[in-house]
Amino acid sequence: MDTGFDPMVGRLRTVLDLRQLQHSVTAANLANANTPGFKAKVVEFDQLLEQVMSGSAPLQTSDARHVAVSGGSAAHPQFTELEAAPWSVDGNSVLAERESARLNANALMYEAVSRGLDRHLQLLKFAVSDGRG
Repeated sequence: MDTGFDPMVGRLRTVLDLRQLQHSVTAANLANANTPGFKAKVVEFDQLLEQVMSGSAPLQTSDARHVAVSGGSAAHPQFTELEAAPWSVDGNSVLAERESARLNANALMYEAVSRGLDRHLQLLKFAVSDGRG
């Protein structure tokens, strides 16, 4: 989607990808809420967001034939494993309330970025059509 003439489009797309990743990680945490010894994980989102929006995120590819794009890539983000609370009997660090709150907050942020990207694309379409569209 990032064609090079507007790096913000690629950056916003990457933010949406990161939000989707956080959603998947949080859903996996909830799915393992009863797994003894499971450590809940979170994406280090604030650091990644700063890198992506500043354009300083390192490009990462998994194949030499991949083409690099501007705006950075967070293809391999860092995860933090959360330690279990001292009162946890089985060593599981998933707290359903915390994970549910994370899902809700992440969904709101995904929606906000999605709307922002849509408006940005509408403005580009308007500019390309000389104000006629």
